Amino acid sequence: MEIKPIRTEEDYKTALARIESLMDAHENTPEGDLLDVLVTLVEAYERRHYPVDLPDPVSAIKFYMEQNSLAPKDMEPALGRLNRVYEVLNATRPLTLNMIRKLHTLFGIPAESLIKAPAGKTAV
Repeated sequence: MEIKPIRTEEDYKTALARIESLMDAHENTPEGDLLDVLVTLVEAYERRHYPVDLPDPVSAIKFYMEQNSLAPKDMEPALGRLNRVYEVLNATRPLTLNMIRKLHTLFGIPAESLIKAPAGKTAV
């Protein structure tokens, strides 16, 4: 079992191919251990070379609503009356700190996404 760092795109592709060949490996076997190590190395390489940016607040809320089959009315406990919910969803009203706290507490939407500057605007 030869393990080496993933430094290049070629190393990355080779590791992915090896992972694919080990997908049926059982836990606590040499093949399973190799799979765990390779996945860890690939994840580290991807974090460094292919970072995923957080969505803007409105996109995060809409994604959560879609994934959980929620209607705008369901967001009232966190955002206020229905007209305020639509203002937030249409990006005409920014989130308040209180809204961010409620969205995170009630729905588990990551606070990091909720505090990000909306698309097209820069943070001050």
